[in-house]
Amino acid sequence: MRDFMLAQPRDINQATDLLKRTSERSALMGGGTDLLDEIKNEIIRPEIVVDLSRIPGLDSIDRDKDRIRIGALTTVAALGENTIIQETFMGLHMAAHSLATPQLRNVGTVGGNLCQRPRCWYYRDPQVECRKKGGSRCFAFRGRSRYHAIFGGGTCYIVFPSDLAPALISLGAEATIASANGERTMPLEDLYALPRVDVRRETVLTAGEFLTEISIPLPRSGAKSTYHKIKERSTWDFAVVSVAMNAEVAGESFGNVSIVCGGVAPIPWRLGKAEAFLKGKPIAEDQLRKAVRMDLEDARPLEENAYKVDLLETAVYRAGLSLKE
Repeated sequence: MRDFMLAQPRDINQATDLLKRTSERSALMGGGTDLLDEIKNEIIRPEIVVDLSRIPGLDSIDRDKDRIRIGALTTVAALGENTIIQETFMGLHMAAHSLATPQLRNVGTVGGNLCQRPRCWYYRDPQVECRKKGGSRCFAFRGRSRYHAIFGGGTCYIVFPSDLAPALISLGAEATIASANGERTMPLEDLYALPRVDVRRETVLTAGEFLTEISIPLPRSGAKSTYHKIKERSTWDFAVVSVAMNAEVAGESFGNVSIVCGGVAPIPWRLGKAEAFLKGKPIAEDQLRKAVRMDLEDARPLEENAYKVDLLETAVYRAGLSLKE
């Protein structure tokens, strides 16, 4: 691991000013669980690491009149243990408890989980110069592709590893982003960009910007949410396929439905056709299978990951049926 300088700004203004001056040479750190792994393996070589953990006010969970606000430096453990989250957004509560180990959840932050880098073994191998690191090839396309994307590939077949992002997007979350030019807010879904936009990045954050807060609108009457994760190991692991579902349930039928998947695309992947089809339909396995198959017509699996097609169908109908209980 190469030496680097550590900066610890004490407020957002200090952080944005520092990043404005050093953005091409610096890296942001929340909990550091992913960043330090990248630095140790020399996947990235920052000269300055900007540690945001000393900035007050970015680690709280608060309720406004119509929204829940979650600071980007809130630990995943604090998110999962928060009674407001558990009572109001069961899907997010489940997602928080599904990721990593208790030790990592105690250190890892919400912002870090939402902005983490992909787990692709070619990207993580310091000896491989894949397209995401400035090379000319995506080695997964003709190589080992067991855990790679079935949607949204082409330029690069990474999958986005966050558990929290699908859950939050399904709930209609918004992201607040700080920079030297002030703050801006956007739907969390719009934070992510496919490789065809910029293969070197997974988000639309520009140099010097960082995530400060996530807010979620309070649910409408009858809304229920869930998170279903399929992983290879029974202990902690990244999702092979995951499904976050948020739906207004009237009797035994769906109202508005939101379905966002993880482990299948370079960004959190929305099943828009299934969402439209299920509105007004009974909560039943045959309807859920029919709905997800509409989106699966667009899947383009690689040589080793076609099994994800079946797993995604299973995950969607299981998540949907759980809302009926």
